Amino acid sequence: MRNLALCTLVTLMVGLAAAAPQRAEEPIAIISQESNIEPDGSYNYAYETANGIKAEETGTLKKATSADSNDVIIARGSVSYTSPEGNLITLNYSADDENGFQPQGDHLPTPPPIPPAIQKALDYLLSLPPAKRR
Repeated sequence: MRNLALCTLVTLMVGLAAAAPQRAEEPIAIISQESNIEPDGSYNYAYETANGIKAEETGTLKKATSADSNDVIIARGSVSYTSPEGNLITLNYSADDENGFQPQGDHLPTPPPIPPAIQKALDYLLSLPPAKRR
């Protein structure tokens, strides 16, 4: 009985090891890397890898103006890489407490234009006093 339990345990361990994902590729080398954090909460980092991935970000700490508010990080940065189709993808972004995360890039989808009649109705609604917009 004890040998059967040991055999079952060994078989289970071998099965788990065989089922684990196998690394087929070599790790990508990091060509450059910088990182800096200042005592005031501001920071910046940048890196580039051998396969063309690049990223950088700068952030500053915006101190809360009232006791019931929290300090907020304001960040700006970019990331770029080559897509599987061979296109250079670049994403620029900013993030803050007022506008949230604001990405920009040619690869991002854009909404269709608003039809003129709908835009006219929206403009009219925005011209009304707030109490009458309901």
